[in-house]
Amino acid sequence: MANNKKKNMTPTQQEYQALAKEKEPPRPIGKNCFRAFLVGGFICLIGQGLMEMFKAWFDFNDKTAGNPTVAVLILISVILTTFGVYDKIAQWAGAGSSVPVTGFANSLCSAALEHKSEGLVLGVGGNMFKLAGSVIVYGVVSAFVIGILHLIFGTGGQ
Repeated sequence: MANNKKKNMTPTQQEYQALAKEKEPPRPIGKNCFRAFLVGGFICLIGQGLMEMFKAWFDFNDKTAGNPTVAVLILISVILTTFGVYDKIAQWAGAGSSVPVTGFANSLCSAALEHKSEGLVLGVGGNMFKLAGSVIVYGVVSAFVIGILHLIFGTGGQ
């Protein structure tokens, strides 16, 4: 706990925190890391397989195969979220399922499903981006800044 917060606590609260920390079971960090690696790697393996499929079956190249691959991964994530499967995977895998693009799709779909009873506009539309909105804003602002930097410092002949 941060020292500033600890200073504001009464002796009873500090004693309780010490007792709670003593009774807390140890976290299985190694097991959690392995699970995250396993599931995140499996999601990436599926993505690579889809990408190779688009290149082999539809004559895409490395650059053009990325967009349909991401779209299919998002679709799979939304379908699994709708049926409640992705949440079980995420609970078991932890960060391994939230880091790829499928985790972002899961967060949007989960919020939409949770608020669908409030209507399409105020429920789904108004609440779907509460969790993911900051990610979208950060991505747009980052892309804008990188675009400006590329315009100023870029080679220009592209």
